[in-house]
Amino acid sequence: MDDSEFQEIVDDEFVRIEDRVDELELDVDIDASGGVLTFTLDSGSSIILSRQIANHEIWVAAKSGGFHLKRADGGWHCVNTDESLEQLLNRVFMDQAGASLF
Repeated sequence: MDDSEFQEIVDDEFVRIEDRVDELELDVDIDASGGVLTFTLDSGSSIILSRQIANHEIWVAAKSGGFHLKRADGGWHCVNTDESLEQLLNRVFMDQAGASLF
Protein backbone atom coordinates (compact mmCIF):
# COMPACT_ATOMS: atom_id res chain seq x y z
CA MET A 1 0.00 0.00 0.00
CA ASP A 2 1.37 3.40 -0.91
CA ASP A 3 0.86 6.61 1.10
CA SER A 4 -2.04 7.79 -1.08
CA GLU A 5 -3.94 4.54 -0.65
CA PHE A 6 -3.24 4.59 3.09
CA GLN A 7 -4.63 8.15 3.34
CA GLU A 8 -7.78 7.15 1.48
CA ILE A 9 -8.37 4.06 3.63
CA VAL A 10 -7.86 6.03 6.85
CA ASP A 11 -10.11 8.87 5.64
CA ASP A 12 -12.90 6.35 5.04
CA GLU A 13 -12.28 4.71 8.43
CA PHE A 14 -12.32 8.02 10.30
CA VAL A 15 -15.58 9.07 8.60
CA ARG A 16 -17.15 5.72 9.53
CA ILE A 17 -16.08 6.11 13.16
CA GLU A 18 -17.18 9.75 13.33
CA ASP A 19 -20.59 8.81 11.89
CA ARG A 20 -20.97 6.04 14.46
CA VAL A 21 -20.13 8.39 17.35
CA ASP A 22 -22.67 10.89 15.98
CA GLU A 23 -25.34 8.16 16.18
CA LEU A 24 -24.72 7.63 19.89
CA GLU A 25 -26.70 9.58 22.43
CA LEU A 26 -23.58 10.92 24.10
CA ASP A 27 -22.38 14.44 24.74
CA VAL A 28 -19.22 14.23 22.63
CA ASP A 29 -17.36 17.05 20.89
CA ILE A 30 -15.74 15.84 17.68
CA ASP A 31 -12.80 17.56 16.03
CA ALA A 32 -11.42 16.22 12.76
CA SER A 33 -8.44 18.17 11.52
CA GLY A 34 -4.89 17.63 10.36
CA GLY A 35 -5.18 13.85 10.16
CA VAL A 36 -6.35 13.64 13.77
CA LEU A 37 -9.81 12.68 15.02
CA THR A 38 -10.45 13.82 18.59
CA PHE A 39 -13.44 12.90 20.73
CA THR A 40 -13.78 15.02 23.86
CA LEU A 41 -16.27 13.50 26.27
CA ASP A 42 -18.47 15.40 28.71
CA SER A 43 -16.23 14.13 31.52
CA GLY A 44 -13.38 16.11 29.96
CA SER A 45 -11.42 13.04 28.89
CA SER A 46 -10.47 12.49 25.27
CA ILE A 47 -10.00 9.67 22.81
CA ILE A 48 -7.67 10.59 19.97
CA LEU A 49 -7.09 8.76 16.70
CA SER A 50 -4.22 9.84 14.50
CA ARG A 51 -2.82 8.62 11.23
CA GLN A 52 0.86 7.82 11.09
CA ILE A 53 1.70 8.03 7.41
CA ALA A 54 5.35 6.98 7.71
CA ASN A 55 4.37 3.74 9.51
CA HIS A 56 1.00 3.23 7.78
CA GLU A 57 -0.59 2.92 11.22
CA ILE A 58 -3.50 4.37 13.15
CA TRP A 59 -2.61 5.39 16.68
CA VAL A 60 -5.22 5.60 19.42
CA ALA A 61 -4.61 7.57 22.61
CA ALA A 62 -7.03 6.92 25.45
CA LYS A 63 -7.14 7.04 29.22
CA SER A 64 -6.06 3.39 29.29
CA GLY A 65 -2.98 3.99 27.14
CA GLY A 66 -1.64 4.38 23.64
CA PHE A 67 -2.26 1.81 20.93
CA HIS A 68 -0.76 1.26 17.47
CA LEU A 69 -2.86 -0.44 14.81
CA LYS A 70 -1.64 -1.92 11.54
CA ARG A 71 -3.67 -2.94 8.52
CA ALA A 72 -3.96 -6.73 8.12
CA ASP A 73 -6.54 -9.05 6.57
CA GLY A 74 -8.75 -6.14 5.49
CA GLY A 75 -8.94 -4.58 8.95
CA TRP A 76 -6.94 -2.74 11.58
CA HIS A 77 -5.35 -4.72 14.40
CA CYS A 78 -3.60 -3.51 17.54
CA VAL A 79 0.04 -4.52 17.68
CA ASN A 80 0.02 -4.92 21.48
CA THR A 81 -3.43 -6.32 22.30
CA ASP A 82 -4.35 -8.00 18.98
CA GLU A 83 -7.76 -6.31 19.21
CA SER A 84 -9.45 -5.07 16.05
CA LEU A 85 -10.02 -1.33 15.80
CA GLU A 86 -13.71 -1.88 16.60
CA GLN A 87 -12.93 -3.97 19.67
CA LEU A 88 -10.40 -1.43 20.91
CA LEU A 89 -12.75 1.52 20.38
CA ASN A 90 -15.59 -0.36 22.09
CA ARG A 91 -13.37 -0.94 25.10
CA VAL A 92 -12.02 2.61 25.40
CA PHE A 93 -15.44 4.20 24.81
CA MET A 94 -16.97 1.88 27.43
CA ASP A 95 -14.19 2.76 29.88
CA GLN A 96 -14.41 6.50 29.29
CA ALA A 97 -18.02 7.14 28.23
CA GLY A 98 -19.95 4.11 29.46
CA ALA A 99 -21.15 3.32 25.94
CA SER A 100 -20.18 0.76 23.33
CA LEU A 101 -19.33 2.20 19.93
CA PHE A 102 -19.97 -0.76 17.62
